Amino acid sequence: MKKEIGLVADDGWLKPYEADIIQRYDFYRNRLEKIEKGHGSLESFASGDSYYGFNYDKKAKGWWYREWAPAADGLALIGDFNDWDAELHPLTQDEHGTWGVFVADHSEHPLMHESLLKVKVQNGFQDRDRLPAYIKRAVQDEKTYDFKGQIWAPKKKFKWSDKKFSPKAITNPVIYECHIGMAQEKEGVGTYVEFADEVLPRVAKLGYNCLQMMAIQEHPYYGSFGYHVSNFFAPTSRFGTPEDLKYLIDKAHGLGIAVIMDAVYSHAVKNIAEGLNDFDGSDNQYFHKGGRGYHTGWDSKLFDYSRTEVLQFLLSSVRYWIEEFHFDGFRFDGVTSMLYHHHGEGVAFDHYDKYFKDMVDWDAICFLQLANTLTHELKPGAINIAEDMSGMPGMCRSVEDGGIGFDYRLGMGIPDYWIKTLKHKADEEWDIYEMWDVLNNRRYKEKTIAYAESHDQALVGDKTLAFWLMDKEMYWHMSKGDANPVIDRGMALHKMLRLFTGALGGEGYLTFIGNEFGHPEWIDFPREGNGWSYKYARRQWSLVDNEQLKYQQLNDFDGAMIHLLKRYQVLSAQPAQQLNMDGTNQVIVFERNNLIFVFNFSTSSSVADYQFFINQTGTFQIVLDSDDTAFGGHARCDASVFHTTVEVEGRPQLSLYTPCRSVQVYAKSDQ
Repeated sequence: MKKEIGLVADDGWLKPYEADIIQRYDFYRNRLEKIEKGHGSLESFASGDSYYGFNYDKKAKGWWYREWAPAADGLALIGDFNDWDAELHPLTQDEHGTWGVFVADHSEHPLMHESLLKVKVQNGFQDRDRLPAYIKRAVQDEKTYDFKGQIWAPKKKFKWSDKKFSPKAITNPVIYECHIGMAQEKEGVGTYVEFADEVLPRVAKLGYNCLQMMAIQEHPYYGSFGYHVSNFFAPTSRFGTPEDLKYLIDKAHGLGIAVIMDAVYSHAVKNIAEGLNDFDGSDNQYFHKGGRGYHTGWDSKLFDYSRTEVLQFLLSSVRYWIEEFHFDGFRFDGVTSMLYHHHGEGVAFDHYDKYFKDMVDWDAICFLQLANTLTHELKPGAINIAEDMSGMPGMCRSVEDGGIGFDYRLGMGIPDYWIKTLKHKADEEWDIYEMWDVLNNRRYKEKTIAYAESHDQALVGDKTLAFWLMDKEMYWHMSKGDANPVIDRGMALHKMLRLFTGALGGEGYLTFIGNEFGHPEWIDFPREGNGWSYKYARRQWSLVDNEQLKYQQLNDFDGAMIHLLKRYQVLSAQPAQQLNMDGTNQVIVFERNNLIFVFNFSTSSSVADYQFFINQTGTFQIVLDSDDTAFGGHARCDASVFHTTVEVEGRPQLSLYTPCRSVQVYAKSDQ
């Protein structure tokens, strides 16, 4: 590491922890050097799937199947190709604990495209039929729900057309988070192709330049939202074939949209039949032994990142998604749980000791550093996002600077703050100074993805922002000609909170599918408690497509907001500069990248000839107004009016009209 550690140089409070940061870096370097010495390069090490799992040998004309299972007493490949007979294809073990078998094309029982299979693992007197660890496709029986592995080797290879696309071009990331299965209006599971053809054009029209896809890694229970992963190399077959997923990503790239995968490497499903749990019978293969290997809050298994084979397995998964499916980065789920042995449960991160001294998992941090290094080596400009609520210093600084190497962290405190405010405070009690502090509370030189509401808040038992604001009134008063005070307030604040979050909260912005137009109700996946219904696990696009409903106005505002953030490069600019804070009228005025944002959160105080000092001179005109009738507003501001600064006490001052419960954005006019 260079003599001056960038992370410490930029934060004097970290000086007492300089030795810890150096030790963290040295731990990473030592691990990387061992990998490079043993495998030639990190990329080569992260190509474990080219040896393990199923690989076709063109010279020998047949399939090799290999499995790392050091504690197993015997393995046998079974499937429809050999009538599930364990006697026909036993595996043999080498000195490293790896089992293998070769199935020739000319044999009596050859493996074919779409062959279904499992591996029978014997340990002691116990035989279990398992899915191969490195399996790249698994399919579920619709009647029995049983998962089987599947050989996937279509003769016709997918032809990519995205060679000219690069995530490097995305400097102002505006992210559309989605779940493919719930993206259709039908009461059922949507597909990759349906999303590509029907939803992706909506995303592009609104102006989003990143698509963040949930639930891509295969998972046995649909209602887990994709967070209990069983197969780390297999795109879920619920939504279609691997070629269908490639079609979606290729089409997104053609529209200039990067595709980020919501990746789960923090834990795994505890299911034995479908997952990795107790694969070789040792209770200490992929996961920690005993209690350390179990997450009580998530009811899932925890990886042992200290084991070389586990590290290779996970890093190979990272590489595979990038190379095979052209993903442009990852949103790493559950990073806080990975960083600490206590998983962040019940811990207040109120002292720097909590980040460097108390129960920090060095092996997990090293894995994250290696995963970020690998991602950026494979795809320059890739976007890696950390879901961390602890505030670990250096999360989004380069490894060489003493950091962990992510590009962005999620601003998880922001949606929590908005929900808490709506739940517990009347509008008149909103504290604009607190609002400013929450939206600007982020580490120096560490980029944040801001979002007004999370997908968690939409799950059954809670409400989206729109539902918190308007609730049951949405069922009866969303017609454009229907004047209703609850809907009027809700729509006004829905627009203001989103722009306030997007303009102030970070260097990127995210919304969850449907929330951009105030999708009503919650998300509830099929389960026993709701009669396995899909009624609430879908998106009702007919609402936003109906020209008679106000959902369209919220959607149009969202598109205008996204285009504004991109056109004026707001997110890649320096943080906002506060110009005016007025607690009496609940007015906040700030500048970011030469745009002037005027927010009036008052319930009733509209002020004519509102005067405030700004940091530039010139003539300004409205470029976005939440009160525009096109967005369901009342048109109280005239966008054709020009506002010219005047000098007062040697400083430029602007005077304008600020209507209550609205926001206007001003840009310098060419006039």
